[in-house]
Amino acid sequence: MRAYFVACLLLAAPAFAQQGPAFDCAKAQSDAENLICQDADLARLDRLVTGRYVAALDVVKGLDAGAAEAEKQLRAEQRGWIKGRDDCWKADDLRACVADSYLRRDGELVARWMLEDPNGISFWSCGGNPANEVVTYFYATELPSVRFERGDSIDTGSLVPTGSGAKYQGSFGRSIWIKGDSAMYRDPDPDGSEFECVLVSSG
Repeated sequence: MRAYFVACLLLAAPAFAQQGPAFDCAKAQSDAENLICQDADLARLDRLVTGRYVAALDVVKGLDAGAAEAEKQLRAEQRGWIKGRDDCWKADDLRACVADSYLRRDGELVARWMLEDPNGISFWSCGGNPANEVVTYFYATELPSVRFERGDSIDTGSLVPTGSGAKYQGSFGRSIWIKGDSAMYRDPDPDGSEFECVLVSSG
């Protein structure tokens, strides 16, 4: 009987591990990590983002040029993100902060490293100048995300609440607020220039 009980525990162990986060809960060091270990959905988000990070590392390592530096930067960004997630202890709602952190990181990794096919690509002409182009790639991540391409700059953003249309907020104030075939685009700080844009093509 005891042997049967032990065998059942061994068979169940992989299922328990699959439901937990990607990190070892015995080594949890922050309020955020302790919460994740007690919350099945947050644990799922942790596994999701960890998988995205591993996939992004694979993309980086396969770059033709600058792979080593890009990998170093990606690892540093991930450490910074973990620190930011753990700083959620300062938030009024710890769980909401942690969940939002994971959802945004998921979108960042997918959009920055193009880990999935976009569900739409739009080309915008801004400020009445055809050469002033912004390209947006949209991704159906759990929190919808976007990849901005403008000149030689690349950024990512997430969908934010708004009264009308669809607004995506990127880094340092960059945003695009889409209403049908027109949009208001804002460059990141410190410039912060805003342009009215029209849709040239989409697919």
